[in-house]
Amino acid sequence: MNLNLRNAIIQNVSGNSQDELKDTIVDAIQNGEEKMLPGLGVLFEVIWQNASPQDQQEMLETLENGLKR
Repeated sequence: MNLNLRNAIIQNVSGNSQDELKDTIVDAIQNGEEKMLPGLGVLFEVIWQNASPQDQQEMLETLENGLKR
């Protein structure tokens, strides 16, 4: 991903409250807009980088379970 895009996304949500962050995430998922998907990726990157190994393992389990059909 373009570094400028990543920085713009982070700058756009920096300082947002939890409610504002939730609205951003829910809107991106519900609208399914292609332009919002990189934003979700950047937010996940922030979550992953700040998560403990145990939290990362829980995320991986959640992803694995969510992807099972």
